[in-house]
Formats: sequence, C-alpha cells, structure tokens
Amino acid sequence: MLFLGLTLGLIGKVLLGTSVILVHGKITKEKRIDGIVLMEMRREQFIAFLGVLLMIVGYVLEISHFGFI
Repeated sequence: MLFLGLTLGLIGKVLLGTSVILVHGKITKEKRIDGIVLMEMRREQFIAFLGVLLMIVGYVLEISHFGFI
C-alpha cells in the first residue's frame, strides 16, 4: 500500500510540474510580452523542470529505501 501511495503521489506531482512547464513554454512564445517577463518565465520553466527531476530522484530513493526495488 505504501508503494502505491508513493507512486500515485509522484504521478500527481509530475503531472502538475509538467503542466507548469508546458504553460510557461506557450507563454514564452507570445510576441506581446516584454523581454524581462520572458526571461523570468524561462527561468521559472527551468526551475519547474529541475523540480520534476528532483521528485523522480527522490521517489527512486524512497522506494529503494523501503525495499521495493
């Protein structure tokens, strides 16, 4: 049951992070937004990608700690 909870939690977090990355990507393609905002959006997009990567690494560490792999 713990494995299922960890897995579903990770899937939810990754879906949320992915949607943030996709929205930021679409906004950065808008031509009506000034350069400062675009730089900030790209930075936030990178941070969101890094966050998703860290969630996946944390998940692998958790399931290995509890002996699921």
